[in-house]
Amino acid sequence: MSELIRVPDIGTGEGEVIELFVKVGDRIEAEQSLLTLESDKASMEIPAPKAGVIKSLSVKLGDRLKEGDDLLELEVDEAPEDNAEPVAETRAEPAAPAPVAQAAAVPSVAEVAAENIVEEIHVPDIGSSGKARVIELLVAVGDQITEEQSLLTLESDKASMEIPSPVSGEVVEVLVRLDAEVGTGDLIFKVKVAQAAVSQAPAAVAPVAAAAESAVAAKPSAAVSVAPVTAPSPDKRKTTVVHAGPAVRKLAREFGVDLGLVTASGPHQRLVKEDVHAYVQTALSKQSSSTVEQGSGIPPIPEIDFARFGEIEEVAMTRLQQIGALNLHRSWLNVPHVTQFESADITDLEAFRVSQKAVAEKAGVKLTILPFLLKACAHLLQEMPDFNSSLAPSGKALIRKKYVHLGFAVDTPEGLLVPVIRDVNQKSLLQLSAEAAELADKARNKKLSAEQMQGACFTISSLGHIGGTGFTPIVNAPEVAILGVSRATMQPVWNGEGFDPRLMLPLSLSYDHRVINGAAAAHFTRRLSELLAEIRSLLL
Repeated sequence: MSELIRVPDIGTGEGEVIELFVKVGDRIEAEQSLLTLESDKASMEIPAPKAGVIKSLSVKLGDRLKEGDDLLELEVDEAPEDNAEPVAETRAEPAAPAPVAQAAAVPSVAEVAAENIVEEIHVPDIGSSGKARVIELLVAVGDQITEEQSLLTLESDKASMEIPSPVSGEVVEVLVRLDAEVGTGDLIFKVKVAQAAVSQAPAAVAPVAAAAESAVAAKPSAAVSVAPVTAPSPDKRKTTVVHAGPAVRKLAREFGVDLGLVTASGPHQRLVKEDVHAYVQTALSKQSSSTVEQGSGIPPIPEIDFARFGEIEEVAMTRLQQIGALNLHRSWLNVPHVTQFESADITDLEAFRVSQKAVAEKAGVKLTILPFLLKACAHLLQEMPDFNSSLAPSGKALIRKKYVHLGFAVDTPEGLLVPVIRDVNQKSLLQLSAEAAELADKARNKKLSAEQMQGACFTISSLGHIGGTGFTPIVNAPEVAILGVSRATMQPVWNGEGFDPRLMLPLSLSYDHRVINGAAAAHFTRRLSELLAEIRSLLL
């Protein structure tokens, strides 16, 4: 049964689609995130209300959506008859909303003249997600704030949001701290309200309370919502206020980056992941000589005016090249690299590959050396599980993976991309050929999704189509090894009585010496050479 899925009550009026997590044909589960909407005050992930298969999408990146707009058409999974009940009957009656911004009883004119009123500011209705974590405090005791000025930023699994002040005045007490978890109705600030504003305080609370009542009546599957507010003018905002979604904030925490120092390049001054990467790259390149003397940095490359020597041209790196450079630099600085070299006799393998050309063409694929390398490496990752692991963050344990997903490097006009083939050990050579060709084509045409470049256990980088006799690839951390493959050449090999012409394939295995020792690496390359020399042994 097909059903049209629409935008639920998001509590913020309208938002822009900044991330799409699904596509036509995907099977989704109830509560699975479909997309991310971002408004001036919040970023939120919109979950699926039901499980099923997506038949069509009605939105794209950059679209602006509001409550009730069409999202997608879903082929809904049929529920068992004994459990089928109207949705309205399965919902529990929502509890009355906690007070959003409790105010003391409105004082008389005489009382106003006598003293200022201290208002208690509470967390407004943040939806059905329960608790949210305080990731930014935007004001401090003694600060003068204005109505609608952001007080703090909350982040849950599905959204990040700024909580605005319902009144103007002076902050006299901050009742929350960074990393604390708060929920709807929790007391977070006390504000001394200016006398002139006291008579207007109830009116300031009213819109927030009305939004809370609307949010409580919303569907349980609705994303986290906050009280609708009008974005304050820039002069009313703290300079530390940033607009960034949950994924960007998580990335910044992993790098230890203060988002208040990062320059935004996204629409409407939003921070995107590339901004964080660029900031980290710049910070690494600006290591001072004083830091180097303390032994905790590297000396910067001196700046040179190359125009003194002749005509020059400065060509900007693509965003992909910048990100790639940052990732490679990080891996090179963090991983103690060692490279093991070996040559594999692939004479018989090549003869078999050529003999199966017609079979491959009938299946609609081109059988190259890559599927054989993928299959052999997948076999070895199971045989030698340390190569299918990652170093735990503590540095005191290995995380061994029970799955075998392999990445392979693809050279594109925009830079190097590494799509990932999943469950390589469970697929045939023809299946691997088809999937590798499809992913490589997507990479060259900028159609790879983020998911298709994640989750690799091991990477293969082949330069055989270009040439070379060997190279030292950089480990794609947190993987612990990477295989480099160069061009195969005919070489004389001694058979005990004379020299035979054999097709030899150069192999270069770079590995993380914290996890893999030299003996294990030599054993890996020797076994890989044996498997490629006698590919039928994979059947044993």
